[in-house]
Amino acid sequence: MESTTLWYEGPLAAFDTETTGVDVEHDRIVSAALVVQHQATSPPRITRWLVSPGVQVPSAATEIHGLTESHLQRFGRWPSPVMEEVGRALAAQSAAGVPLVVMNAPFDLTLLDRELRRHRNSSLSAYLGASPLCVLDPRVLDKHLDRYRRGRRTLTDLCGTYEVTLEDAHDAAADAVAALSVVRAIGRRYTERIGGHRPAELHARQAVWHAAQARGLQAWFQKSGTEEVVDPAWPLRPDLRQAA
Repeated sequence: MESTTLWYEGPLAAFDTETTGVDVEHDRIVSAALVVQHQATSPPRITRWLVSPGVQVPSAATEIHGLTESHLQRFGRWPSPVMEEVGRALAAQSAAGVPLVVMNAPFDLTLLDRELRRHRNSSLSAYLGASPLCVLDPRVLDKHLDRYRRGRRTLTDLCGTYEVTLEDAHDAAADAVAALSVVRAIGRRYTERIGGHRPAELHARQAVWHAAQARGLQAWFQKSGTEEVVDPAWPLRPDLRQAA
């Protein structure tokens, strides 16, 4: 009798970006990475992109990821061809049926979508065509499976919880590798609850889980008098306004 490979043991890819800020409608990508791993024990294959965004890089952003405006101008590439390559690379993984790990997917994927609209006059969904992404978001999975655990749930925190080494936080490639390892660790820890699901089923469930998590956070903000609005859309926020 043949053994069945569970989803977290098989092929996974991971995507991450570093940016000029946290506004998905107006901020820009300064670096990106795609990591592909054929199985849990395989060495990851990493593709990196460095972008000269054509806008000012705030010092607050540089303090996080270490990429200065002068460095990006000297070594980064113009955004348009980079976004084309990134869009095609994600589409290739999607067409091959490889699930894509994205930590806090609505941020990175929405920002990529806006960059594609800005520089390629096309959406992320247009690049994907008939093979939409199957996303695994470690933040959504962890919050659903261990919802009562106290504390923050940044990638660094999740790495600590799931005993994953994060060697160079806020480097796109390092973060992508770590997020991928965290998702595999989540699968192993909660095999009885999610191990038997197909990735496409997990994708659909995460959209529901994220919406519930967003409603809960929104209620907490309202109770505490905070005016912040939490978007329930996952893994991509709708294009509510024209990208700059």
